[in-house]
Amino acid sequence: MAQRTVLSADDIRRALTRIAHEIVERNHGLDGVVLVGLQRGGVWVADALGEVLHGIDPEHPVPVGSLDVSFHRDDVGIRPIVPGSVTDIPMSLDGATVVLTDDVLFTGRTVRAALEALNEYGRPRAVQLAVIVDRGHRELPIRPDYVGKNLPTSRDENVSATSEGVVIR
Repeated sequence: MAQRTVLSADDIRRALTRIAHEIVERNHGLDGVVLVGLQRGGVWVADALGEVLHGIDPEHPVPVGSLDVSFHRDDVGIRPIVPGSVTDIPMSLDGATVVLTDDVLFTGRTVRAALEALNEYGRPRAVQLAVIVDRGHRELPIRPDYVGKNLPTSRDENVSATSEGVVIR
């Protein structure tokens, strides 16, 4: 199957910088903002956004965590549970503005599971969603707040996003 690159590493860097500025603008600064990357693809996004945000406002460090939603998925009977990695949220989320991050948004089912899993770590004031690629094909009423690129695809295409770029197979 043919492979094509739709975003380069420079495109990813620019998208992350734009998303970081949008996060600062929407939240009137970074006070109370926490980044939580969804295992596995969203963790690198949270880490990269954390670095960019630190460059924008070094006086307000943004805590970064990761969340494995394997046990909160609604398709457990359809496919086996394969934990991505350990959840690491080193603070209570009570009253925080949590920005969930993921590499690719497709059906919305991972985000739905993440919203359920977050309840174990407190009650956030607000939850926002940042993704590098929004493919469409939503099965649930979930929409990202911050998007690197809207990328219409067919359901049978495979989209992978890393800090090196976005590839469609």
